[in-house]
Amino acid sequence: MKHLLKLEDWSSEEILATLDLADKLKYEQKNGIEHKVLKGKTLGMIFEKSSTRTRVSFEVGMTQLGGYPLFLSSNDLQIGRGEPVQDTARVLSRFIDGIMIRTFEQSEVEALAEYGSIPIINGLTDYCHPCQVLADLQTIREFKGKLEGLKMCFIGDGNNMMNSLIVGALRTGMSISVACPEGYNPPEHIIEFGKSFGDKFELCRKPLDAAKNADVVLTDVWASMGQEEEKKIREKAFEGYQVNDELMAVTNDECMVLHCLPAHRGEEITAEVFEAHANEIFEEAENRLHAQKAVLVKCFTE
Repeated sequence: MKHLLKLEDWSSEEILATLDLADKLKYEQKNGIEHKVLKGKTLGMIFEKSSTRTRVSFEVGMTQLGGYPLFLSSNDLQIGRGEPVQDTARVLSRFIDGIMIRTFEQSEVEALAEYGSIPIINGLTDYCHPCQVLADLQTIREFKGKLEGLKMCFIGDGNNMMNSLIVGALRTGMSISVACPEGYNPPEHIIEFGKSFGDKFELCRKPLDAAKNADVVLTDVWASMGQEEEKKIREKAFEGYQVNDELMAVTNDECMVLHCLPAHRGEEITAEVFEAHANEIFEEAENRLHAQKAVLVKCFTE
């Protein structure tokens, strides 16, 4: 039985094999080749955070794989009204074949895996966003033809996206430079993970330093879900951390721009840069479907 709780748990070989499978499933879907390899399987989808892309991509993906997706909001579960997560894990393990959860605390995802007896897939927590980053890596490889030797740059908060991108980039042979304001660093153990790859990792304060000679630039909203009250504080802290023409001018020729969406044009990215790279960004959004299908197949069949 296999889980996807965070990318740190997966080896370079496992990540690359998942990307290969995602490419295969995408090709088959585009060419009308059915792949109902999860026929008869049921995926419980727990949403304690609302979502557009996560719900639609997992629901459609599970259906295309021949399985049955079961949407479970926080209003549908006792887990939101005091039932211990370990009891929820053990009960659901007797009804369904796997769980995808989008929630706040990473500990909740880990507890489901510890006490349940079915695969657990992290659809997003405040700590990490592994499925999104797998889609990002798939998109980069589609456009660039490789990952090894490329430079990734992330501009923004030391949030779940930065955490998973650092791991995903370094595990697949890329280098990564990240830029965030003082006080918004990723967790110390993620920084130490990056440093273990030597000069392939760089933490910067100046966005232009991080973006120099980048092959792909990524960004995210300055205030994620649940941070609405401190949005004004964050907007002030992140002044100057915008992906714009000035920043793109120091990157390599043919540099890509990706955004996990939703995008706040005029804040973390200008409308001009977003629209210039819209094809890449929306291919990235589509690849959530294909990458997550690959994750489902891996977790349900290995």
